[in-house]
Order: sequence, then structure tokens, then C-alpha cells
Amino acid sequence: MDLTSIIDKLREFDINDLDVNNVGIWPAPIKVVAGLLLFCLVIAGGYWFYYQDMQKQYETLQKKELNLKGSYENKAKKAANLNAYKKQMNEMEASFGALLEQLPKDTEVPGLLEDITRTGSGAGLDFNSIRLGAEKTQEFYVELPIQIQARGTYHDIGGFVSGVANLPRIVTLHDFKISPANDGALNLSITAKTYRYKGRGGK
Repeated sequence: MDLTSIIDKLREFDINDLDVNNVGIWPAPIKVVAGLLLFCLVIAGGYWFYYQDMQKQYETLQKKELNLKGSYENKAKKAANLNAYKKQMNEMEASFGALLEQLPKDTEVPGLLEDITRTGSGAGLDFNSIRLGAEKTQEFYVELPIQIQARGTYHDIGGFVSGVANLPRIVTLHDFKISPANDGALNLSITAKTYRYKGRGGK
């Protein structure tokens, strides 16, 4: 049976004559067309319910693969630079240790006060008072403020500030207040702050 004869029979056939309860008596051309339609429906249903879900899973796995590759590349770079990181860490620890050596210990605070007094006197300042303030605990260190009241000339004050900056221990100066005195000198009010390391125990 050729295609032309099949098409001619389909044209002559009335679809209302089909008995859906008895497919076996359908004409051969109708069976062929119905089989093709059923096959197409099966393929379309398989794509919709199975292949499409597989496609989504595939896309998800592709994204996961890209993320894993990126993570692997980052870890590979870190592993390649591990020795450099260790060297840098050792250098940082050495620098940190050197800074800690510049922080006075509790027993060295009186000596630091003497250094500040000696520096000011050497610069020509006359001290009215030097008072220790309340300690302020920070995350890694303890801050100790020192309130200083003194008098002298402009050059005396400049020499004092320069001398404090050159002390072997870390001392910072804050809250400068300078006002004229009756005898032509200058009154200086300043807060010097020194620091000590809290240590692992937080003290």
C-alpha cells in the first residue's frame, strides 16, 4: 500500500464511523495514523515529564561544577602560596613582638613618668602637676592616660613634644591646650597616653 492510496482512503473515511471500543476493526490507514499520533504523544509526554526535569538537574550540576572548580582553584592558589604565607606570618609575629617590647609593664610605669618629667625639664618646662588617670581596657591592650600641667615658652613645649616622641616606650600626646600665662610664658595642658599589653589572660 503506497502513501497515495492511504491518503485517498483517509479522505473517503468518516471519523464518526470509528468505534473507540473496537480498535481492531479500524481500517489500516487509520490505525497507522492513530499509532503515529500515539507515538508522538508518548515522545512529547516523555520530554515534558522526564527529559525537562533531567535538563534542570543537568543545569544545576553544571553550576555546582563551576562553583567547585572555583573553590578548587582558590584552594590550589593558597596551597601554592603556603610557604609565603608562613613567612609573612612569622614576620608579622616578629613585628608584633617588637611592638610589645615598646609597651611598658606595670613595674615600668613609674620609670616612664620619670622619663617624661626628665624630658620636660630638659626642654625647659616647669611642671605644675602630673597625674595618672584611670586605665581604659581595650581589646588587646590597656590604655593609661597621664594628665600633665606645665608652663614654658613655645620652644620649650616643642622640645618636650619632640623628646616624648623619641622615648623608648610608646607614648602618644592628646588634647593639647595652650594658654598665655601672666608672666609672658605659656600654660600647657596635655594628656600623654601609654599602653601595656593585656596578655593572654586579659590582664
